[in-house]
Amino acid sequence: MEKIDLQTFHHIVFFTGAGMSAESGVATFRGAGGRWKEYNWQEVACQRAFDRDPERVLDFHRLRRREAIGCEPHAGHKVIAGLEAAHPGVTVVTQNIDGMHQRAGTKKIFELHGSLWRVRCPQHGVWEDRDPEFATRRCPHCGSWLRPDIIWFEDMLDDKVVAGATRAILACDLLISIGTSAVVWPAAGYPELARQNGAFCVEINPEPTEISGLYQQVIRGKAGEVLPELFEK
Repeated sequence: MEKIDLQTFHHIVFFTGAGMSAESGVATFRGAGGRWKEYNWQEVACQRAFDRDPERVLDFHRLRRREAIGCEPHAGHKVIAGLEAAHPGVTVVTQNIDGMHQRAGTKKIFELHGSLWRVRCPQHGVWEDRDPEFATRRCPHCGSWLRPDIIWFEDMLDDKVVAGATRAILACDLLISIGTSAVVWPAAGYPELARQNGAFCVEINPEPTEISGLYQQVIRGKAGEVLPELFEK
């Protein structure tokens, strides 16, 4: 495996997907064995479902919180956090909502699909809520139901988050794509956008993806094993 010297790059983006969290034990939702084989998203993961039965939707997301908090960031998460602390040009763009990157210590991160650890009131905005039990389900100011601040099916992405992530992709000279199948848009277009703008693009994934041929360096393996070796001093 050819090592990467981060000091030869100015702006680095780690672009992570479900496979990154799956290594920590967080269940995936798409593909074989994914949670959408077990649950119907129309009943637990869209605004219509929340409007119809907020308690049921929040119960489902309480299970997701419990699962996430029972898992730990792996060595790959920790490598990225360490690199960010040492290099001012490192940014994470993630499709994951479980907060694993933050728990490992990463601070500069664009969460394309929101966070399981924030809640949103239609009148009073968004704030962090770290309680795995979702004990506070109504806004303390107005009594409205608090919905998880994540992008559900049929939701639009947050324009500010997308704009920030896209700026990071356009500016990067090194993109490292980890554990993403590259099928969910607009995120699926980010590796090609980076490549078109001159970035050196690396894929880390145990399995081939539809755009594996786009990358200049492809590494078949798990991030928790590959990243410590890839950036070994």
